[in-house]
Amino acid sequence: MKDPPPRTSHPVEALIPAHGGYRKLKSFQVAQLCFDVTVRFCDRYVDKRDRTHDQMVQAARSGKQNIAEGSKASGTSKKTELKLTNVARASLEELRLDYEDYLRERGLEQWSRQDSRRDELIAKRCATAEEVADWVRELHGRHGQNGHCGPSTKSTRSTRATYRELAANAALVLIAVACSLLDRQIASLAAAFVENGGFTERLYRVRSQRRGHGSPR
Repeated sequence: MKDPPPRTSHPVEALIPAHGGYRKLKSFQVAQLCFDVTVRFCDRYVDKRDRTHDQMVQAARSGKQNIAEGSKASGTSKKTELKLTNVARASLEELRLDYEDYLRERGLEQWSRQDSRRDELIAKRCATAEEVADWVRELHGRHGQNGHCGPSTKSTRSTRATYRELAANAALVLIAVACSLLDRQIASLAAAFVENGGFTERLYRVRSQRRGHGSPR
């Protein structure tokens, strides 16, 4: 009597997959830059006695922290990762509104979506708040006091006010990039969750594989 053929072995899915690599996420890197830029902006241009100072810093912090927490939680809860990533996105939206309010309340210009300065800053791929500040200084010096070529249309505008305007708009550009990245990340996480389920489904698949009940469906 012949021996039965050897059972084909299938690679067993890891119960807790690799997770927590948030520092490599582009969304985290840009959100962290938004935080650093916001701390610098608020320390220079927002009175520390004003509640807006702490609110903006906390919104920026929440953006980066929730991406990190979601990534660390993803090993055992894709649902938590999705939830916290969405919280990060909401926090950055709150921060965006704070910057827009800052500009509007002071009669400062907010760049349109078609403004070439937005594309210029994005192309710079700044990695630190200091690099963003260097670009703002360069822009100010290149185009004069009002940030544009030609004479200012507001002769009473101070140099300090102009720097505030440019710095706030630069922050808004970075926030827009972070929000766009998070929108795509959330969509990807949602699709993966629908396709593969969460920890409970993975636990079932792993147990089935180890018991030799066949490969997961």
